[in-house]
Amino acid sequence: MQWRALLLGLVLLRLGLHGVLWLVFGLGPSMGFYQRFPLSFGFQRLRSPDGPASPASGPVGRPGGLSGPSWLQSPGTGAARGPRQAPRRPGPGMCGPAHWGYVLGGRGRGPDEYEKRYSGAFPPQLRAQMRDLARGMFVFGYDNYMAHAFPQDELNPIHCRGRGPDRGDPSNLNINDVLGNYSLTLVDALDTLAIMGNSSEFQKAVKLVINTVSFDRDSTVQVFEATIRVLGSLLSAHRIITDSKQPFGDMTIKDYDNELLYMAHDLAVRLLPAFENTKTGIPFPRVNLKTGVPPDSNNETCTAGAGSLLVEFGILSRLLGDSTFEWVARRAVKALWNLRSNDTGLLGNVVNIQTGHWVGKQSGLGAGLDSFYEYLLKSYILFGEKEDLEMFNAAYQSIQNYLRRGREACNEGEGDPPLYVNVNMFSGQLMNTWIDSLQAFFPGLQVLIGDVEDAICLHAFYYAIWKRYGALPERYNWQLQAPDVLFYPLRPELVESTYLLYQLFDEDNPVHKSGTRYMFTTEGHIISVDEHLRELPWKEFFSEEGGQDQEGRSVHRLKPHELKVINSSSNCNRVPDERRYSLPLKSIYMRQIDQMVGLI
Repeated sequence: MQWRALLLGLVLLRLGLHGVLWLVFGLGPSMGFYQRFPLSFGFQRLRSPDGPASPASGPVGRPGGLSGPSWLQSPGTGAARGPRQAPRRPGPGMCGPAHWGYVLGGRGRGPDEYEKRYSGAFPPQLRAQMRDLARGMFVFGYDNYMAHAFPQDELNPIHCRGRGPDRGDPSNLNINDVLGNYSLTLVDALDTLAIMGNSSEFQKAVKLVINTVSFDRDSTVQVFEATIRVLGSLLSAHRIITDSKQPFGDMTIKDYDNELLYMAHDLAVRLLPAFENTKTGIPFPRVNLKTGVPPDSNNETCTAGAGSLLVEFGILSRLLGDSTFEWVARRAVKALWNLRSNDTGLLGNVVNIQTGHWVGKQSGLGAGLDSFYEYLLKSYILFGEKEDLEMFNAAYQSIQNYLRRGREACNEGEGDPPLYVNVNMFSGQLMNTWIDSLQAFFPGLQVLIGDVEDAICLHAFYYAIWKRYGALPERYNWQLQAPDVLFYPLRPELVESTYLLYQLFDEDNPVHKSGTRYMFTTEGHIISVDEHLRELPWKEFFSEEGGQDQEGRSVHRLKPHELKVINSSSNCNRVPDERRYSLPLKSIYMRQIDQMVGLI
């Protein structure tokens, strides 16, 4: 009977979740747009902040013709015009104002204007209720995982027991790419426990991870998933423990000796073989944590999977003073970037890592590409490398030129509200008429660069779909105005964009009160933004053309075929292990260590 009670509880929780989301999005005055936002080509004009909505667009013809909606027209269709200009974008080398403007030195309207316009939509009493309900939902899930599933990776709610990799079916990638037999849910939840202020459970969970989790497993995992879920959480929790300000309460661990950082290092070393024996520098998609890249490994990978490792690998490198991890991740980003179309500046979604040939030529904002764009900007925010911002600005301009359809401005002008479509990377021509739920991250990214008005407008589109179905379908066909793929796997992208647009839901949380600037990774792990992560102790050792060290000695430039890594069975190495690295990588790495401790 216990499993039946738990199942009933999960059903009630799901219904409660939908109720919460309805309350969050459906109560109170409109947040700058019509509550009845119809899903039709004649979308009503979004309400301006200071007055009523403009008249809705008139009738339109059938899709496909010149009289049809502008979403179906290529950028060059209709009146002669040049490439679309990104609305209200700062010039190259400058990041926009708004949410991160103050971090990057930008100037903008500041938070007060938007707070004034939208604060009435979510009154304090409702915020408190939703905060407590969200906290209770997390506790319910976490407690049941610990009671019924730990130390396995996750809880199977139907059978009320834990599960890990599908050993019987290696081709079951939906499970095996993510579950590595390393207590995934426990590791993934560490920083959430801290943000919620539960210091006792956080400290208990950290000790459990240190004492029970090992990466010396015969598990083949996806490099991207292991990086954003496990590596990212270990780094986030380590930063929380070692933060001298302790904004979330006392999250320190007695006798903590950087164990989580060393575990992150151990995991990252086990992922490094993915970067070996690839002619382009783009990594293999999967790696066995014991033996390296499987002999039958696929040579095809998605752009997001290969190009969204820089945040976690870069943080690890800068905390350890070891450039290896950031170097391989940055090399992959540059390799992908150099494969973009010369005509459109767009990238495809699937590439062959040996030939550099685009297997998937679709360019969009959803699956296969989403976090690539996200991490170009977030890498700049964290590390301050100008080339990251330059790549992002160029990518954003190409997105505006070729993917954005509809009128130029959200709240003025003729035509349909903006929509970002899927196109051919080489021609910019429309490839299909669907969007996927992963694209809902983009309004949040627009907040980070200061395009807040456009972010509000695009968010309203996804919200309208959510309000119609009570969830965001995995794929939605905007031409047929119906879902293409009917399931909803609890994706967080729309929630993240909502959070970034409408801070704050939990106004008193230390995330917003501590004075420390925080950023979330693509998996939702929290990272403090500070100058320490902008330091490059190895700068003189690694350059594109090689160079000299501080004493004028020649420094060898690492070549792709020279990167050889030997896996170690050690779970937690307190000092760099020379046996992990074969020459010349070992000698360069150890020289960096010597340089930092003043031995050279």
